[in-house]
Amino acid sequence: MAALLPAEWIKNWEKGGKSEFVQLCRALSENKNHDVGFRDIQQALYELAYHVVRGNLKHDQASNVLGDVIEFREDMPSILADVFCILDIETSCLEEKNKRDHFTQLVLACLYLVSDTVLKERLDPETLESLGLIKQSQQFNQKSVKIKTKLFYKQQKFNLLREENEGYAKLIAELGQDLSGNITSDLILENIKSLIGCFNLDPNRVLDIILEVYECRPEYDDFFVPLIESYMYMCEPQTLCHILGFKFKFYQDPSGETPSSLYRVAAVLLQHNLIDLEDLYVHLLPGDNAIIEEHKREIVEAKQIVRKLTMVVLSSEKTEEKEKEKEKEEEKTEKPPDNQKLGLLEALLKIGDWHHAQSIMDQMPPFYSTSHKPIAIALCQLVHVTIEPLYRRVGVPKGAKGSPISSLPNKRAPKQAESFEELRKEVFNMLCYLGPHLSHDPILFAKVVRLGKAFMKEFQSDGSKQEDKEKMETLFSCLLSITDQVLLPSLSLMDCNACMSEELWGMFKTFPYQYRYRLYGQWKNETYNSHPLLVKVKAQTIDRAKYIMKRLTKENVKPSGRQIGKLSHSNPTILFDYILSQIQKYDNLITPVVDSLKYLTSLNYDVLAYCIIEALANPEKERMKHDDTTISSWLQSLASFCGAVFRKYPIELAGLLQYVANQLKAGKSFDLLILKEVVQKMAGIEITEEMTMEQLEAMTGGEQLKAEGGYFGQIRNTKKSSQRLKDALLDHDLALPLCLLMAQQRNGVVFQEGGEKHLKLVGKLYDQCHDTLVQFGGFLASNLSTEDYIKRVPSIDVLCNEFHTPHDAAFFLSRPMYAHHISSKYDELKKAEKGNKQQHKVHKYITSCELVMAPVHEAVISLHLPKVWDDISPQFYATFWSLTMYDLAVPHSSYDREVNKLKVQMKAIDDNQEMPPNKKKKEKERCTALQDKLLEEEKKQLEHVQRVLQRLKLEKDNWLLAKSTKNETITKFLQLCIFPRCIFSAIDAVYCAHFVELVHQQKTPNFSTLLCYDRVFSDIIYTVASCTENEASRYGRFLCCMLETVTRWHSDRVIYEKECGNYPGFLTILRATGFDGGNKADQLDYENFRHVVHKWHYKLTKASVHCLETGEYTHIRNILIVLTKILPWYPKVLNLGQALERRVHKICQEEKEKRPDLYALAMGYSGQLKSRKPFMIPENEFHHKDPPARNAVPATVQNGPGGAGMPTSLTINTVRLEEGTTEETADKLKEKSQGVVKVINKTVNATPKVTTSNGNSASNSKIIKEKDDKEKSGKEKDKEKKDKTPAATPEMKALGKDGKDKPKEERANKDEKAREIKEKTPKSDKEKEKVKKEEKASKEEKSKTVVTIIESKSTAEKEREKEPSRERDLAKEMKSKENAKGGEKVPVAGSLKSPVPRSETSESEREQKRRKVDTHSSPSHSSTVKDNLNELKDSSAKHYINHTTPALSKSKEREVEKKDLDKSRERSREREKKDEKDRKDRKRDHSNSDREVPQDSTKRRKEENGTTGSSKHSKSESPSDSPRLNEKEKEKNKSKSSGKEKGDSIKAEKMEKSSSGSKKESRHDKEKAEKKEKRDSTGGKEEKKHHKSSDKHR
Repeated sequence: MAALLPAEWIKNWEKGGKSEFVQLCRALSENKNHDVGFRDIQQALYELAYHVVRGNLKHDQASNVLGDVIEFREDMPSILADVFCILDIETSCLEEKNKRDHFTQLVLACLYLVSDTVLKERLDPETLESLGLIKQSQQFNQKSVKIKTKLFYKQQKFNLLREENEGYAKLIAELGQDLSGNITSDLILENIKSLIGCFNLDPNRVLDIILEVYECRPEYDDFFVPLIESYMYMCEPQTLCHILGFKFKFYQDPSGETPSSLYRVAAVLLQHNLIDLEDLYVHLLPGDNAIIEEHKREIVEAKQIVRKLTMVVLSSEKTEEKEKEKEKEEEKTEKPPDNQKLGLLEALLKIGDWHHAQSIMDQMPPFYSTSHKPIAIALCQLVHVTIEPLYRRVGVPKGAKGSPISSLPNKRAPKQAESFEELRKEVFNMLCYLGPHLSHDPILFAKVVRLGKAFMKEFQSDGSKQEDKEKMETLFSCLLSITDQVLLPSLSLMDCNACMSEELWGMFKTFPYQYRYRLYGQWKNETYNSHPLLVKVKAQTIDRAKYIMKRLTKENVKPSGRQIGKLSHSNPTILFDYILSQIQKYDNLITPVVDSLKYLTSLNYDVLAYCIIEALANPEKERMKHDDTTISSWLQSLASFCGAVFRKYPIELAGLLQYVANQLKAGKSFDLLILKEVVQKMAGIEITEEMTMEQLEAMTGGEQLKAEGGYFGQIRNTKKSSQRLKDALLDHDLALPLCLLMAQQRNGVVFQEGGEKHLKLVGKLYDQCHDTLVQFGGFLASNLSTEDYIKRVPSIDVLCNEFHTPHDAAFFLSRPMYAHHISSKYDELKKAEKGNKQQHKVHKYITSCELVMAPVHEAVISLHLPKVWDDISPQFYATFWSLTMYDLAVPHSSYDREVNKLKVQMKAIDDNQEMPPNKKKKEKERCTALQDKLLEEEKKQLEHVQRVLQRLKLEKDNWLLAKSTKNETITKFLQLCIFPRCIFSAIDAVYCAHFVELVHQQKTPNFSTLLCYDRVFSDIIYTVASCTENEASRYGRFLCCMLETVTRWHSDRVIYEKECGNYPGFLTILRATGFDGGNKADQLDYENFRHVVHKWHYKLTKASVHCLETGEYTHIRNILIVLTKILPWYPKVLNLGQALERRVHKICQEEKEKRPDLYALAMGYSGQLKSRKPFMIPENEFHHKDPPARNAVPATVQNGPGGAGMPTSLTINTVRLEEGTTEETADKLKEKSQGVVKVINKTVNATPKVTTSNGNSASNSKIIKEKDDKEKSGKEKDKEKKDKTPAATPEMKALGKDGKDKPKEERANKDEKAREIKEKTPKSDKEKEKVKKEEKASKEEKSKTVVTIIESKSTAEKEREKEPSRERDLAKEMKSKENAKGGEKVPVAGSLKSPVPRSETSESEREQKRRKVDTHSSPSHSSTVKDNLNELKDSSAKHYINHTTPALSKSKEREVEKKDLDKSRERSREREKKDEKDRKDRKRDHSNSDREVPQDSTKRRKEENGTTGSSKHSKSESPSDSPRLNEKEKEKNKSKSSGKEKGDSIKAEKMEKSSSGSKKESRHDKEKAEKKEKRDSTGGKEEKKHHKSSDKHR
């Protein structure tokens, strides 16, 4: 601190320093701030005195100035004494004696200013002695000690009870008198005072007696409290507390029990602040440390109990455990010592002193105090009283009286709550201290919940001010805290009180589900760990749950359900958590568990919903199985349980739906499984790929038909549950977001989710996402009202452009909207004008369509590039996407089927004798009503379909614009319409096929049906390979329906002429746009159509075989699925079927161990294929092989630019350009048509397999090459073509197969062949005649036909040696038949596998050879014996309708067979002779031949030696076919076919070539023949060598 006296003042003291000092002191004493002034004056005086001590100032100068200053303040002498006291201490320590002398002189000089007593009080005895104020310091010290002892330690003698019993008796009489009169505490106090004085009573003892009497007369609070208060003025403040403490001490023996009256007195005194809690608390036992220790011990004990319950104990251990437990319990029964703190707390609560009670509770561990029942009950009672007025006002339910609770008598009790705000301030705090122990008072529990309900009603009603809203928000959050900390834990400790659970739900249902689930989460995961009691309860619940679940079966659902219900009232979270864990492990528990949940309360159902979501979201669980290809079974079980439980019970769905939406937002689609199950169970909408065609047909009808015949399970009573689902979606605005998220997630599955995952799983997830979208969309379409739907679904351009929804999904969502719109507009127009004529109706319908669809036509333009709309109009695009099967056809057979079922049902009801009559009546009424509904629905649909067809008839002319080319139009149509939609759903697949047929039937301009079908069947590899499993199934359905149509046209000329004959879709010359007509020559005639169909079958086989041979999982799986779906219509041709059968058999063998799912698929298909085999027909029955007349030769033309599409167009001979065809081409055309060559769809076959699904093919280069070839070597080609007579290729192939495979096949499949022969044997005279005609035809064709006589002879001989006569006859008949029919069994196998690329053949050679092979590789070029139409009809009727062949009587069969055999033997002998002759002639002519044929034949021979070691494949049509050869297969075949057979086949091959060359033949053939003969002998060796070399090559 800075010095207040500067040194100058001291130096110039007399001049000015003195006056300055006085002024300073005056200023300081006048300072208003008392404390600051006091300190500064003290410092100033001290500094002055110190200058004197140091000798800077004389003592008399100082005493003079002090004399002037002393009057400034009253306490100045005291301040001065203090200064002297400090200096006394300081100078006594100093060694300089002069300073001490200066000090004493100063004090002596100032004695007149400070009184002696003050100095004696403050200065040291030695200093006082030196000043002369006392005589001897020693004596002074002794005297002061004596006085202090007398003052503080000597007791005044009072009389105690025994010494003065009269006085105390009078005192007790005073206190015990009747106090009801006008006696006051003051009066009594005066009497007590006089008694104390008179009898010399001990005042402390008197106070003790007053307290004793008060204890005995607790009702006289108003008297005793003032008395004690007045009495305490005479005592020291601590006295009362000490006396009470002594009283409590008295009872602290182990055996002592503190009386409640003492607690009450202490509580009342505390409440009136006569004593302090801190002072009394230290007198009470047990100590706080002991309490904390006890609390910890309780927690440990609780945990041990849990451990015991969860431990698996063996029986021997059990008995020991039980004994130990008994001992422990006996120890426990010894009474615990009295807890005085809790006793006092209880008393405080009873009198309503919440403030002090709270303080005591705060000293203890949380909830320790309230865990003692008396305290909990006392606190509950206090809460009862506090909430009474508010509860009476807002909480009492209607009609309930309730017993009013009177308020506490004392005024210091908490104020009763009149409003919710007061409730928050007072009561909520009390409840928080109660915690889970509110369970002791269920009535209070109910009251609190009812107040919560009343508050929520007020909270949710709007119209309050901003301030009020904030207050309400605070209140609401407090209410949630109370629920979390008090209500739910208390419910856990209640003994299964269902009423409380329902009461609580009354409040809970007003909370949004987010808050509820938060509360359940806290309750389940945190609350149970916070209190020892709850820890025990949790363990007991789990133990009990285990007991119930172990015994739960379908049979005891009811009793087990009751036990589950009982357990769930108090601890639902724990119970459900355990049940769900069991369901995840054992899915067979789902049904019994769902049934057993019927005794739950509403709250429990809600908790169950939360538990399910928590289980689904469990981050520790893997959603995939370990193989990473399938979804985990726990997830599937949970999803299934979800569906069942949400359907059966009224559980709120919002949380679950939001969870799924959130998962989708996060890019996870696993949980769509749940949505799928929920929609399926609740709305009865099934999505399955396993639908039968009958079900599919039913699904194209109205709602009633769908429900009756469309689903697997009979779906009943889904009205309520689907309504609940709909409400949940609409209330929480989840309907559209879920749709959009699913639509977007479909591609997300592949590109975001599927990165690391197995392709199989990605496909599964994609399918799941897609199926759920279809199912969910279907649900919305059928359940939302028109307004709701239209309000929620935006227009198509917004869906696609803003929400980036894929087009197929966007139209799928919009379609119901259009239908709603049109029907409502139509109804409006009908009402406006009441014209009943059908024409009027149709006109109105078309008008309403135009009104609704016009904006859609505008909207779709933005979906694609402008170029697209050059070929197809937006109107066509929108029409295609907006219609459904319901609009195109009426499923009459489905309606009839369901009506008949109902009739049968009614008959069964009539026949049932046991059924009571009233039930019979009800059932019959139900059936009749259903029948009427179905018939009405059918009629309605029929009218609707007629209207739609009328509308399409009017629209069709504007559909296809074909501004570029017809081919491009078809490409766009397939790319943008058919392909995306046919894999969308099973019904859409059927729709696409129907739509194509419809466009054809409507004679739509610019639509080439032929092109469309050709593109669909020609290259299915890419489409199949890029499908998921379910898409493959739908694509299969689409192909099946397409094939059905084609097969119908193929089956009968009359049908073909009627449905296709004069239709623009079957024009083969595509003229300029707008030209619809055309002469008959431009139409594809029936026979050529049959060739084309055969080509399509061939193409399908080729694609199938390619996919099966890739070894790729997806290719094999998908093609097997597709093949299974198209089985009714394909394969029809025997050799194609056999080729497929072999490949599938190979798959079965290869995949048995590796990929069991493929093995199962292949085995399934293989079995079905075998069962279809009897219905397959030889190729020449499928289409005629003889060349049709010239005018029937159609050719397809590309009009305009766009040669890219050419290969896929149906060229029958070659491409004929309408405009600007060169002379050369025309000449060639003539030559070709005159020659016997019939090449169907050369260009198609030449196309390498690069044609994409949208038709843009990569085959230009190939075509250009071909054209160049034509121009360069026209003559050579002519020669080649003459050489290769039509018989050549097929025969060669027939040999390729028949020669190599027949012996083996006959041995393997004799029974099958026998069966086929039986079928083929003519069964009537007419048929015999047919056979004769066929024989004649075959004899005429002998020059063309090459018959493998040597081989047939040798094999037949072998067979004769090996087989008994019956089988030999059969074999012979078989051979002769094949010969007669010109080897109709063209083995596709032969031409399906491309040869291993060989280094010897140069590129150009290979290219040339491939072109030649391609020219003839389609089996449809082969010349055929004329097929009888009726026979085909017959066979188709047999095979496809009845599926049974009528059996012939055995005798008749034998006769026919005998005749047949005889004839065939004669024929074969004649042929052998003729052929020998022919061969000799040909050998002579060899030398004149051209070089090209032998080259070709050597090349082929090389190939045969190189690649036909496998009997299954020869040449491939397309370079992209798989070039690998299966080594295993070769080995098998090697062992089967002997070298000799091989030799025979090669010889036959050579002969076939030579026979096909007309007159010119070269000398090379002779050399080849010689080489071949040599090789015959060493055939076996050669083959072995070849195998070795090919191994090396590999």
